[in-house]
Amino acid sequence: MRVCLLASGSRGNTALVEADGCRLLIDAGLSAREADRRLATLGLSGNDIHAILVSHEHHDHVCGIGPLARRYGLPVYIDSETVNHLPKLGTIDDLRLFSAGDRFAFRDLTIDSFATAHDAVNPVGFAIDSSEGRVGFATDLGVATRLVAERLKSCRVLVLEANHDEQMLLAGPYPWKLKQRIRSRLGHLSNVDAVRLLSEICWEGLEAVFVAHLSAENNCPDLAASLIETALTEQGLCRPRIVVGQQAYASSCFIGRPLPETA
Repeated sequence: MRVCLLASGSRGNTALVEADGCRLLIDAGLSAREADRRLATLGLSGNDIHAILVSHEHHDHVCGIGPLARRYGLPVYIDSETVNHLPKLGTIDDLRLFSAGDRFAFRDLTIDSFATAHDAVNPVGFAIDSSEGRVGFATDLGVATRLVAERLKSCRVLVLEANHDEQMLLAGPYPWKLKQRIRSRLGHLSNVDAVRLLSEICWEGLEAVFVAHLSAENNCPDLAASLIETALTEQGLCRPRIVVGQQAYASSCFIGRPLPETA
């Protein structure tokens, strides 16, 4: 298993999930050229990717979907409502529609989509199951609902938003209307929200937490990582590796050893 954030932040988001010989991109918020450049730092190219999953239609998650899909002949999994809000997507030869809450198979993977709370038409998170364990993905959500918590349980690796520090946001330069949007139930998770969710779902098998979609103006990587590490240490159930996603370059990777076979 390999998981990496190729880019994470308000100017572009793309995650790589590799398991059971299948490589997925979750979102494609980088240009095709930049996505190729960052994949190359991992020893990969677009030819090594097998599909793209789309969480929602905001530009920082979708701007590279069309060029990447056409250049490499990739299938694109996207919610049937979301696709109608991407008028500039262009022709995708292999467009695979689903509805939030659907479970579908791709190669040897089983993928659960689940609804999230964000100011998009029908945003989703993903839980990806393989013989190497479960990877949970939930960014761009204003509140962690019971459904989100349930879908993110028993993950070996989590990609979770910790967008802002509440005090930094309130004291920062954003106009009040934007601050309200970020803090709303359709906005983004704060550090405290992320810690609260992790405290609810952590378990002894959690090996890595990728801290995603940090605000450059309203958060600090060290602060977010420290809060999460402290909360998990207090739980005493696990000591996962914590990786903070970056906007300018790909994060380090989690590379998981094969799981022991069960009798």
